[in-house]
Amino acid sequence: QVQLVESGGGLVQPGGSLRLSCAASGSVVSIVVMGWGRQAPGKQRELVATVTTGGRTNYVDSVKGRFTISRDNVRNTVSLEMNSLKPEDTAVYYCYAAGGTRIYWGQGTQVTVSS
Repeated sequence: QVQLVESGGGLVQPGGSLRLSCAASGSVVSIVVMGWGRQAPGKQRELVATVTTGGRTNYVDSVKGRFTISRDNVRNTVSLEMNSLKPEDTAVYYCYAAGGTRIYWGQGTQVTVSS
């Protein structure tokens, strides 16, 4: 089992920045991919950014050029730097980890972009 604990999030004005962090514990040796997903009210959860153990990153088109994901394989952490935030980025953001046949999600942290 893997446990994921997020930190960060909050309220920010449009155009502002936020940083989310996630710490993994438990069977971390099994994790291959870490990332972040989000779920806005009335919408399905989507993965917005992922990073492999080797550092390969992938982003959904809507956040490319604005979000940056990073990973520390020693500390078993993953972070998401979010810049130029838009109201449509408002959602609950979830830390994500996957390895083998298992997928794990954190409990989520609210990000609200509003003036």
